Parts: sequence; structure tokens; C-alpha cells
Amino acid sequence: MTIDHVDLTRIDLNLLVALDALLSERSVTRAAARIGIGQSAMSSSLARLRLLFGDELLTRAPEGMRPTPRALALAEPVRTLLRQVQSLVRRDAVFDPRTVTRTFTIGLPDSAEVLLGPRLLAYLRAEAPGISLLLRSIDRIRILQELDADRVDLGIGFFTEGQTHHKRRLLYRDNYLCMFNADLVGITPPISLEDYVRFPHILTSLKETAHGVVDDALAKRGLSRTLAVTTPRFLAVPFLVRSAPVITTMHARLATFFAGALGLSVSPAPVELEDVAISMLWHASYDDDPAHRWLRATILRLTEADEPGTAFGAAR
Repeated sequence: MTIDHVDLTRIDLNLLVALDALLSERSVTRAAARIGIGQSAMSSSLARLRLLFGDELLTRAPEGMRPTPRALALAEPVRTLLRQVQSLVRRDAVFDPRTVTRTFTIGLPDSAEVLLGPRLLAYLRAEAPGISLLLRSIDRIRILQELDADRVDLGIGFFTEGQTHHKRRLLYRDNYLCMFNADLVGITPPISLEDYVRFPHILTSLKETAHGVVDDALAKRGLSRTLAVTTPRFLAVPFLVRSAPVITTMHARLATFFAGALGLSVSPAPVELEDVAISMLWHASYDDDPAHRWLRATILRLTEADEPGTAFGAAR
């Protein structure tokens, strides 16, 4: 398509910046604060955007402002365009992790934070002291919304959903181990299926449902288990296991780490469980961002260098 330079002069790029903020925040007040202008200026920008696109774009609703179908269709192209413009402007700038100043927001489970976090922090302090991290606990469904709204730069965990603009990079695959306090349960590894269903279990669930992959595996054999505790906090699990005659089933690397740190026992699970893929997830608009690429490469390198038992996972 031939570029109509005269037509393009009618468009103020700042309007697209305002539109991106409005679609992310769905509030004139919050959008104005996000890009550092007054509320009246943002209201004026919204009026100009409505005229430009011939659509209301955002309408009032009980929960705030609701985007129209036209606005929803614009959200992704506008975000991508702004990222491309930003990359174009910054292209000549040499990225140097030793001098850059930037904060990255990463969504990840607390198990990843406690195990990957220390290695990543130590590396950043030594190699990129101007880069800081804002770590947020987030589930695998909400992470997509947070990436699209540009509230999270990167997700780390087990992801099964996503669209074409959600880029994914496998970090590693992990299997499962049972973990328990051998002194309290009175058994030694390997644990039998009979003992596995005889003792109560601890389940970690971010979805607040008392059902996990272990329950599915047991159901295939016509069996079930008793749950003593269901919790969304992964890091509480090993301390609960240490204090009572219960069993948990979690990702093998994490179980090995906790068992070594707290004197617990691990055993192969006596039911068949599929391996889980732990990945990084990010928005495609950050593909060519030098700092973002560097962070992804750093996390991948640190993960590949992990010794067994120093990665992240979840109880099931």
C-alpha cells in the first residue's frame, strides 16, 4: 500500500499513546496518570480519538469504561505499532546491561521466586545493577490479561493458554515426586500405592479448587485420596508436610530442593503423571526490545545451569 503522507499528517501519534493507555486502564483518570497528563487532557484526547475512528471506543459501564468491539479490534495493532516505533527510535542506542536503568515486572509463582529469584538477583547485582525486578504472584490465566495490558513484562510458569501474540520459550520439563516426613508417616521410599491413598494429602491450587492432576490419575484406577489441606501458597507446603503425617506430590526439582533443606523424604509417585513444561511467556511486541531479549536470555541461561533440585514447580 502506498503511504499517503498528507493523510498521515492528520494523525497525532500521542493519540495512539492515549488510546493504548485508555484500553489498558479503562479509566480516563488512571490512563491520564499512566502517561503523565491531566484528566481533562485525556478526556480531550478521547474525544479526538472518537472523531478519528468514528466510534465511541469506550462507553460508561458500572465497572468503569467498557471498550467497544471496534476498540477491542484496535488494541493489539496499536500496541504493536507503538512498540515498533519505540524500537525504531531506540535502534541506534547500544544496550549495555551494566549501565541501563529499567524495572521489569515478572509474574510467577512463589516457588519460582524463591528458587530462581536468588540466582537472578545475584546475577543482576553483579552484571546489571541498574535493572530492578517487580515480582508478582499470578496464575496462568490472568497472566495473559496482564501481558496484554502491559502490566507484566514476562511470565514464568506452567502455561497452557495463549494467542499468537503471546510468545513462549520452554525453560525445561519436569516430572513429579512425592514428599513426606518419613518419621511421621512411618514409611520409607519408595511409597506404595496403598500407602499413597491411605495417608491424607496436601494440594496446592491457585484456582481455589480441591482437585489436581493426582486426583485424575487416581480416578483412572478407581481410587481417590483424602485432602488434609488445599492452599494457594506453594512455599507453605513443605512446612505443613514436615509437621504432620501427610503426603504431597510436587514437581521433582522443587521437591528435591525442599527435601534437602528440611530433612524430608521423596519418592516416585505410584501413579502415572505427565511431565510438565515450565516456560517463559511474553508479549510479541517485546520480541525486539534489547533489554527484554537480554533478560530472557539471562533467565534461560540461569535455568539451563541449574543443578537438579534448584528449579521451580508446584504441589499437585
